[in-house]
Amino acid sequence: MTGNPDPEQERRSDMWSTSPPPPRPGPPTRWSATQHGPEAALAYRQRFLDLAAAGRDLHGEARFVTELAPPPSRVLDAGCGYGRVASELTRLGHYAVGVDADPDLVALAEEDRSTRFVVADLATLDLRTEQEFHVVVLAGNVVPFLADGTLAAVLERLTAHLTTGGHLVAGFSLEGSLPDGAAAVSPADYDRWARAAGLSFIGRFGGWDRSPFTPGSDYALSVHRRLGG
Repeated sequence: MTGNPDPEQERRSDMWSTSPPPPRPGPPTRWSATQHGPEAALAYRQRFLDLAAAGRDLHGEARFVTELAPPPSRVLDAGCGYGRVASELTRLGHYAVGVDADPDLVALAEEDRSTRFVVADLATLDLRTEQEFHVVVLAGNVVPFLADGTLAAVLERLTAHLTTGGHLVAGFSLEGSLPDGAAAVSPADYDRWARAAGLSFIGRFGGWDRSPFTPGSDYALSVHRRLGG
């Protein structure tokens, strides 16, 4: 990255306009085929609340982003779900915006009044006044749950929202460990589409704890960077 924003400058900026972007729905995602409606959104959130109650660490993604780009940085949580990552990023001092195509999940996310959440499709995303983020993060198996054939468009739209030198970070399960309804995406294919979107490969880990990625890894955490003007 090229540096963090000055807080006073951020407050004077209109970057965080509350005007919603115009709706531009893309094709139905694989997620929407398996999870939809208020009850499904509540059940999804409850699974994570149960994990937290059992002592599981739910904030590895936010810590990874913070190590990559210390606060206050502008971070877009793409496919934010009920806001788990975006809300933690806000708590850590970032300027976070969460985006998800599922309005029921976003309704739950909006219970956090300190973080901005938007209903929008990643394949057609255009936040207008929010054109530049220091980091875009795709967590929680967003990539394998995208609509079939839209990965290239999603990466192009997310890259368009990155500042020069900004990072795109994506973590997802690999073939053999995918949740029901998800489609396998190989690291090689992901890298190919990322390169086509104007991103340069930086590194890959086996998880948000920065464990090494090996041929036997069942999870890939990929870091790319936007170069050039």
